[in-house]
Parts: sequence; structure tokens; C-alpha cells
Amino acid sequence: MATANINTKMLTWARERSGYSLPEFARKCAVTEERLAEWEAGEQPLTFNQAMVFADKAHVPFGYLFLIAPPVETLPLPDLRTSDSRPMQQPSAELMDLLKLMLQRQEWYREYLKQQLVGPNPFVSRLSVHSSVEDIVKDMRQAMKVGLYPERGNSDDYYRTLVNRIEALGILVMRQANLGHHTRPLRVEEFRGFAITDDYAPVIFVNHADSPGARLFTLVHELCHIWIGQSGISDGDARNTRQQEILCNAVAAEFLVPAEEFIRLWQQDKDPWWENLAPLELHFRVSRWVLARRALTLGFIFYEDYARYIAELKAQWQEREKNGKGGPDYYKTKKAQISLPFSRAVVGQALSGQLLLRDASVLLDGIKPAKIPDFAKELGV
Repeated sequence: MATANINTKMLTWARERSGYSLPEFARKCAVTEERLAEWEAGEQPLTFNQAMVFADKAHVPFGYLFLIAPPVETLPLPDLRTSDSRPMQQPSAELMDLLKLMLQRQEWYREYLKQQLVGPNPFVSRLSVHSSVEDIVKDMRQAMKVGLYPERGNSDDYYRTLVNRIEALGILVMRQANLGHHTRPLRVEEFRGFAITDDYAPVIFVNHADSPGARLFTLVHELCHIWIGQSGISDGDARNTRQQEILCNAVAAEFLVPAEEFIRLWQQDKDPWWENLAPLELHFRVSRWVLARRALTLGFIFYEDYARYIAELKAQWQEREKNGKGGPDYYKTKKAQISLPFSRAVVGQALSGQLLLRDASVLLDGIKPAKIPDFAKELGV
């Protein structure tokens, strides 16, 4: 069979970019570790089919394997994550591919809204990074018509309510835990969320690989980015020293747990300190993760206390996830992941013949063209 005249140095780059060790990637390609090592060392040629499988498993375009040197990949959004004076690591293939998909959706929805003669979104850049936390929180609450905190329900209910209220303002909310398959997880250690500001089609993304309790904070944090008109990728670190992140963290904290009320209810003599959290959870209807974060920002606990407690919550959640039963069916999952107004717009355009089914499939994260009518039923279109 014909061999592919590729640059074997690109093989190692592609594998490492995808985050796989040599043994892991050998299993994905159904070859021995020795054969994979020979390919990467240039000691054994690849057939075109083998090279195409390699590129597919590494999630890179086939043509990349013929390049003289790896392409320089830069994030298409401002990187607002904590650096601690250290250079940020190369973005993962999952993050890069996710950003490309979200930007593609945002650009399509922008043009769709213009075709529908919808005007610019009034909530983008409504205030600025120089606005006060109090002013931003008050304006966001008024726009969404929500009070200081819910009177019933729990953190998950509050999250769903806020997603619906945010989307009613014309801001798309996307959320998922992987890039279409569990073998391509989104790492919380890399990012918790991001915001794409746009005059017509602003987008919020929440990393659902994070624990449910943390997602609510990320949602409001990214909403603040839209409000002040600044796109960016966030990690939600309480130690972040960037001006935008300090502001958005403070807005999320005050929006979810008003300081004045929290201070009044916090009991300093409780030992251990986390015994405060159960009654506060019932009062504010937010998770213990958010409450511990608020206690940290108000100086009631040290960062080490907070980090240790959050690590325990995360371990407990991961254990529950591991022992949990199967989730909702495919279409319900897609409905929960992809913004509802966006999904309805894409499906409506596809079923009316104004958008090719194969293009709709790409925008809907791989729902097969023939299955789009089934997804339409789930959406009520």
C-alpha cells in the first residue's frame, strides 16, 4: 500500500497536543506501543489509511501531518485565567475546538438575528469595568426580575431559573462537560467558563465538568463579563488579580449571597466553621461551594480552609457521579447543553429549507441530519 510522506515530527506533536501518553494513544490507534514509537521516530512508514486514523484520533486535520513545523495556536478570546507570573500552558485540543464551535454558533446566530430584523442587544456593555459591584448587581437583578435570593427550591433550581432569565435577555447560554464524547472531557483545571461579547449575539459557556454547586457562580461571573462588554476565558480562581476577574468574582458573590445578609447570619463561634453552611444553604438557596466562597471573600475563613473544604466537596461529587445511574436520553441531553433559542432557530431554519441539514448538524454538535426532526420534537418546534 502507498505510504504517506508525512513529517513524523508532527506525529509526536499531534499526540501530545491531544493529551495522550504513548501507551494510551497506541490503544486508540489499535497498534502496539513499539509500532507507534517507530512511527514517531520515523523508523516505520505509515500508510495513508494509518496516517488518516492517526490524525482522526489526535483530533487534528490530516493536512497538519505534512507541515514542516507545528502551527502556532492562539486563543481566539482574551485569556483571563490565573497565571501566578508563570506562562499559561498550551491550550488543550478540546478547549481550542470548543472555542471554534462556540464562535461558529455565535456568528451564525448573529446573522440569523439580523435577517429577522432584531436590533442590537441592550445588555451588552450596559455598564463597564469601572462600575461598582453594587450597581452591576442591582442592574442585573432588575433586568432578570429576580430578588435578593430565591424563596424556595435549591441551587439547581436557581441555576435553571437564571439560565432561562438570561436567555430571555437575548444572551445564549451553552453548557456541556465534554466535546461530544466522554473521551474528550473538558478539564475544570483548564477553565470554568467563558464569555463572548457581541452587539447582537452574546454567548456564555459554563463548563459542566465542574461540580453542580460551582456552575451557578460561573454562570453569574460570565454574565458580568457580558454586562461590562469584555470577552474572556475564566478559571474562577479566587486569587486572580486581573481587574476584570476581581470585579466579576465580586459581582457573582454579591449577586448570589448578599454580603449584608450573610454577615448577619454567619456565626463566628461555630466550630468547625462549615457548620454554618447547612442553614445558610436553606436560606440563600445556593450550594455550599458558593457559600464557602463567600465566607472566603468576606474574610471569615482562610484560603487554605476554603481549598480543603472545596476539595472534599469535589471528591464527594465525583464519587456520586461514579456510582450514579445513566442520565437522560440523547435529545434531552442536547437540549440541556445547547442554548434553547439557538437550537430552535437552527432547527426551524433547517426544517424550512433555509439551512442545509448537514450545516445544521455541525451547529448542533453532530446530531445526524436525518435525526434533526426528532430533535425538533424534543424542542417543541
